[in-house]
Amino acid sequence: MNKVVTEQSRKVELLVPAGSLEVLKIAVVFGADAVYIGGDAFGLRAKAKNFSPQEMAEGIAFAHAHGVKVYVTVNIIAHNEDLPGVRDYLAQLGEIKPDALIIADPGIFSLAREICPELDIHISTQANNTNYETAMFWQRLGAVRIVTGRELSLEEIRTMRMHLGEQMQIETFVHGAMCISYSGRCLLSSFLAGRDANRGSCSHPCRWKYYVMEETRPGEYMPVLENERGTFLFNSKDLCMIDHLDDLMEAGIDSFKIEGRMKTALYVASVTRAYRHAIDEWIRDPESYRAHKAQYLAQAAACTHRSFTTGFFYGRPDQESQIYEESTYIREAVYLGYAQTDAQDGWFRLTQKNKFCTGDEIELMRPDGSDLAAKVLGIRDLEGNDMSSAPHARQELWIRLDIPAARYDILKMPSGDAKERNCSAFVPHTCQGTPAVSQ
Repeated sequence: MNKVVTEQSRKVELLVPAGSLEVLKIAVVFGADAVYIGGDAFGLRAKAKNFSPQEMAEGIAFAHAHGVKVYVTVNIIAHNEDLPGVRDYLAQLGEIKPDALIIADPGIFSLAREICPELDIHISTQANNTNYETAMFWQRLGAVRIVTGRELSLEEIRTMRMHLGEQMQIETFVHGAMCISYSGRCLLSSFLAGRDANRGSCSHPCRWKYYVMEETRPGEYMPVLENERGTFLFNSKDLCMIDHLDDLMEAGIDSFKIEGRMKTALYVASVTRAYRHAIDEWIRDPESYRAHKAQYLAQAAACTHRSFTTGFFYGRPDQESQIYEESTYIREAVYLGYAQTDAQDGWFRLTQKNKFCTGDEIELMRPDGSDLAAKVLGIRDLEGNDMSSAPHARQELWIRLDIPAARYDILKMPSGDAKERNCSAFVPHTCQGTPAVSQ
């Protein structure tokens, strides 16, 4: 067996999701070492915006210009009718040349080896990678990385590393949503909603609220109670390991993976920045990282999320890892948009995500770790007309703050402030309305 690598200098990859070209650029600027994306088909997030071939090529070029890798998901469990399209898609990816493909289906793996053998292959968590023999099987076939099942403990990952040596890379989810089913292999969505989770169309029935109806009493719904705490049977807390980097590093993991290809730019920026700085500080000075763990945890939580858990890393989760009372998220901030240009004469361009008004006190979030208080001094439409508010979803605007903004700075408003002022809805030319839902 080989020793686990524990040196502080060992390079660990921070792998970040991107559901759109916009979010990819934010992930790169805010500190990702690599991003994973999906194309128009054959990935497991069909409801994400995903990438056209042109956007994929642009995103890869942008990432490579910043020294960041791009991996593309082709991780559906394919049916016969999928295979001709998969062949065409793999040929297209062979021309676009991402850094690796993420694959779960052995048939798609075989096609990839035939059609684009020059591309590295990572084995998706959907393949249920829970032991070192599975990893070595895929390695013998030519895979370079295994994405471990979320069901593994740190001890199991350490054992896997000891058997694999350094030749096979290990990638592990360290942050984000937990699936109620074994490594995401869920049939609930297909059965209840006709949307196949294993082909990219999950309807997330694990987050639904359930009742029981007795056969002879149609229309009479009785709640399903778990210790009288609620009816959300499958609703897991979110995984978060940012305050356990010591254990993750010691386990010999090569890539720390963030979940969330359907998340907003604010989520991606917040979590990426927090993990980037935490990892860098651990490598530089583990004691300093340990002294600041609470700060990193707070930074990772500065966006929309569920309560946090450590998942399976320290043994099987108990009832404390479930949320029985509700399926809603904790919303720490309202995402307003990001600066699409550097400020010129104080003005920069922004595509608005939630409503804000002239005079609002907001926050400017920067990749370097700073969060600056700012005031909105002016809003104009693209024709140069002054506006008192930004009322329309995805409206392109010119914005002026009382401090200079740089390209890719994130604009956000604490959710408590938005609720108190009732100013986060898309209501024309007024600061009154109901909360927006575009987070």
